[in-house]
Amino acid sequence: MTSAYIHIPFCDQICFYCDFPKVLKEDQPIEEYLTTLRWEMEQYQVKEPCETLYIGGGTPSSLNEQELEQLLASVREMLPFSGGEFTFEVNPGDLNEAKLHLLEEYGVNRLSMGVQTFNETLLKKIGRKHNRQDVHDTLHAIEKYSTITNVSLDLIYALPKQTIEDFQATLKEAVELGLPHFSLYALILENQTVFANLARRGKLLLPTQEEEVAMEEWAQEYLEARGWHRYELSNYGKEGYESQHNLMYWDNKHYYGFGAGGSGYLGNERYRNHAPIQHYLAACQKGELPIVEKEVISRSAAMEEQIFLGLRKTKGVSKKEFAARFHQPIEEVYGPVISDLLAKGLLQEQDDFLSLTPQGRLFGNDVFVEFLLDK
Repeated sequence: MTSAYIHIPFCDQICFYCDFPKVLKEDQPIEEYLTTLRWEMEQYQVKEPCETLYIGGGTPSSLNEQELEQLLASVREMLPFSGGEFTFEVNPGDLNEAKLHLLEEYGVNRLSMGVQTFNETLLKKIGRKHNRQDVHDTLHAIEKYSTITNVSLDLIYALPKQTIEDFQATLKEAVELGLPHFSLYALILENQTVFANLARRGKLLLPTQEEEVAMEEWAQEYLEARGWHRYELSNYGKEGYESQHNLMYWDNKHYYGFGAGGSGYLGNERYRNHAPIQHYLAACQKGELPIVEKEVISRSAAMEEQIFLGLRKTKGVSKKEFAARFHQPIEEVYGPVISDLLAKGLLQEQDDFLSLTPQGRLFGNDVFVEFLLDK
């Protein structure tokens, strides 16, 4: 089975850390984009039901009710769906009764909310438009106007001038909400973002590497003691609430990517669409798929990806799945590397799985390099 990601690039405000394809919503050709997006999905003639669907951005929740219904109707009409996990990204303050009814009507059963922090000062410093109360009001609306209970919060740590006490206060407030899933991301300075530009000019004061590690370690201890297990490097969930769509990526499965900047993995090819909206629209208007880049994944590259992505999961890489996919035991390909990393305490073996140790997580990039076949 496959999955599908649908990208909506429109935002009411641009966050200072975000490098995803996005534009300010005002004066954008939203209706034309949604019509074109439907055309793109139709060209693939998807027959096999998608196991998971994910609408992200950008800020898909910034669409008005008419735009939202146009989007959701297109997705459900063009993409067969197994009835599995259907995630929709939302910003605090964007949902109302009408939007929530539409989301449920078209099968959305999981919401992912970009909260980032509950510290009002930090919210302004990172370019977010919502405030702390918006989060609580939105969760109240979800509970009042829908039956969706699978709600995840995104939080970012190691933000400019953030102390470990600030982060602890945010995570404690999040835990009190009783939600089943959290995604915790350390701030990364991505090119062509406000924060990257400030950092280059020496005007961005960030926590030290030691402070960042302390935040991560404290978060894991705090969440796992309260029933959220760390099933992937950045993700914690109650049992049964792990993100099935994201697990699809980490299991190195196939998926469609639609919309400006969308990327997919079909057969032995990865592809990426034009990110600028006008380039995306222009390609489709010519009757062409809006693909700007394709990469054929060789057997060795696919093996490497299977390891890199699998090791992000707490349970790690399945030796049986590796052998079934590549018709070769993992030991034949990586035997000496595995033995060396086991001896160094960076890798551990349990039943069918190879996974990172706590020390291995701290030096993940060093571990991944060892699995490159053409070093």
